[in-house]
Amino acid sequence: MKIFFLASSILSADFARLGDETKKVLDSGIDMVHFDVMDNHFVPNLTMGPMVLRSLRQYKIHADIDVHLMTKPVDNLIPQFALAGANYITVHPESTDHLDRTLDLIKFHGCKVGLGFNPATPIGFLDYVMDKLDMILLMSVNPGFGGQDFIPSALEKLREVRKKIDKSAYNILLAVDGGVKVNNIANIALAGANVFIVGSAIFNSNNYQKTIRNMRDELDSVSHGVIH
Repeated sequence: MKIFFLASSILSADFARLGDETKKVLDSGIDMVHFDVMDNHFVPNLTMGPMVLRSLRQYKIHADIDVHLMTKPVDNLIPQFALAGANYITVHPESTDHLDRTLDLIKFHGCKVGLGFNPATPIGFLDYVMDKLDMILLMSVNPGFGGQDFIPSALEKLREVRKKIDKSAYNILLAVDGGVKVNNIANIALAGANVFIVGSAIFNSNNYQKTIRNMRDELDSVSHGVIH
């Protein structure tokens, strides 16, 4: 059986009640929290900083938090988010002039290492840094805003990266971020993902628990080879 993880992108949550919303989605069955950091430079939006992450930890949010840094430059933020309570820190190749050094910096500060790829970013970078990674994140929308539609070409990219992981000797999670919904999560899983970052599909629903349960049912069908 395949093991799948659901991560909640709190970018789509009600920021006026961020602590409560995060706790609610975790209580509804989410495995981990995805924390999108945007700087209005690397991507066209401005979101959350280390103080917000620290506040969530002080609010007794104990789940793993993946901090997705969509910022440039990026290195100066890594120790700040590590200190604030990140478990994973994910960066993009375009955000640093020295990717190998940046990945080492994440590890040095005690966090698991993620590498993210925008829809048109080639995956060739992986050939040189696979040994440093705990997670590979493929964007299935252009980063910046929640609620976008899934880009179909991301499925082929997922298949290519899954082959690279399977051929390697490394235990690396493969995450997909953007446009993940109940009606496409099974196909995304079949393409090779095992971490599904979900935002608006949950936070815009009337019943978080029911939406998450429906997603789990779809993933269970993949695990057991019975596709709905």
